[in-house]
Amino acid sequence: MKVLSVTGYKPREINIFKENDPKIAIIKAAIKKRLIGFIEEGLEWILLSGQMGVELWTAEVALELKEQYDIQIALIPPFENQDERWPEDLKFKYEELTMVVDFYQPLYKGEYKGPFQFRAKNKWLVEKSDGCLILIDEEYPGSNRFFYEEAKKANKDYPIFLITPMDLDDMVEELRMGDPDYWN
Repeated sequence: MKVLSVTGYKPREINIFKENDPKIAIIKAAIKKRLIGFIEEGLEWILLSGQMGVELWTAEVALELKEQYDIQIALIPPFENQDERWPEDLKFKYEELTMVVDFYQPLYKGEYKGPFQFRAKNKWLVEKSDGCLILIDEEYPGSNRFFYEEAKKANKDYPIFLITPMDLDDMVEELRMGDPDYWN
């Protein structure tokens, strides 16, 4: 697999309301672990639409990984100025990302025009990638369900990798056991 689309929840969908929430570190650690596995198996590109939450956190993790690995990041938002109504701190983070990723291009020119842009984004990300990684709880899929359904409809061998609540619980335990104070 050379190209991977990554998506997941928006912060409010998983009760994260501040950028310093400790849950973010756990989510980023889980994403990092999975990405490293894919990179070591030949992954070259990570595709993101840049929505706040899991996708922005993935971009941050991927930028970190670029220091050690030969990996490229593409940011393909559904339309221009998708961050227009975001909180200032996230808006700044997003705009910075648009400048440092390897490729940035909105799917549609201009502002938001309708939900068709999100459907087109999901379809495009599935068509242009060899597989996807989604942080999702299948019982409570939130807005992820639209991408997940599109991925399941792919007319090709399209592996769908999930990061589930159980994976996050395992990551909490892994991080805890990696702390030297845990063993004292």
